[in-house]
Amino acid sequence: MKKKEVLKLAKGFRGRAKNCIRIARERVEKALQYSYRDRRNKKRDMRSLWIQRINAGTRQHGVNYGNFMHGLMKENVQLNRKVLFELSMHEPYSFKALVDISRSAFPGNKTAIVPPKKEGLAIVL
Repeated sequence: MKKKEVLKLAKGFRGRAKNCIRIARERVEKALQYSYRDRRNKKRDMRSLWIQRINAGTRQHGVNYGNFMHGLMKENVQLNRKVLFELSMHEPYSFKALVDISRSAFPGNKTAIVPPKKEGLAIVL
């Protein structure tokens, strides 16, 4: 890369890394390596976050994530995890319908017990 391009990419860096060309070039190369790597890691992180949130939503209805997904697969419901997460967060009634579909398709879901709702903390004196 040319000097002008390197210094433009190093604009927000601290210390000599933003204006000394040799140090700036090293820091920019490393930053580009990190950005290349993390574009892939971001996809993994988002998928695991979606799975955690779907699991939280399904456990409210007494089903765990694995059984829920297995039931949807058996019923041939082809919604990806991003859409399922959005439904669990913003459309609870639609998500409840999906949980019921999954529960009817997979026998392991039928024996699930819905946990009791927690009202609040009682203070005992």
